[in-house]
Amino acid sequence: MEHVSELNATAAALLGLLHEGPQTGGDLVSAARGRFGAFFSVTRSQVYRELPALAEAGLVRLGKQGPRSSQQYVITAAGKKAFKSWLVSEPGPDHLRSPLILRLVHAGSLTAKQRVTLVDSAKVTYSAGQDAARNAAKEATDPYEKAVAEFAVAHAKAVLKLLDAVPVS
Repeated sequence: MEHVSELNATAAALLGLLHEGPQTGGDLVSAARGRFGAFFSVTRSQVYRELPALAEAGLVRLGKQGPRSSQQYVITAAGKKAFKSWLVSEPGPDHLRSPLILRLVHAGSLTAKQRVTLVDSAKVTYSAGQDAARNAAKEATDPYEKAVAEFAVAHAKAVLKLLDAVPVS
């Protein structure tokens, strides 16, 4: 069985979601986007790569076969223990991986028109994200979910401030 200290953040995210009940890979992708999208991206390929490894490690087991050959996964007792161990372990440094900010670092290589397009598109995306996070913060009853939603609001606000500061001409 996989040693719990080697549990990566994506695996931990999936185990955390599986605490809510059996889910298919597609369910997990959707749930991750909804719950973590503002601060932790989980791609479809990561989910489908991670689930067999978690099953092999005994942290999840196969559940019911769903429609269109979808497979549910269920967290095991070992998976719950591994997730709890991961939760209380030292998180290490946070790494922001933002394709937008990476593009902004190199925006001097773009034409003025391309910079305007990049910035304007990002402003639309982050404004919508900020609105969604505000709604999530208002609706959250769990204090931890509320705090995370408020972080998402602040993050979107910070990115919008960055976009306002970027010279486009």
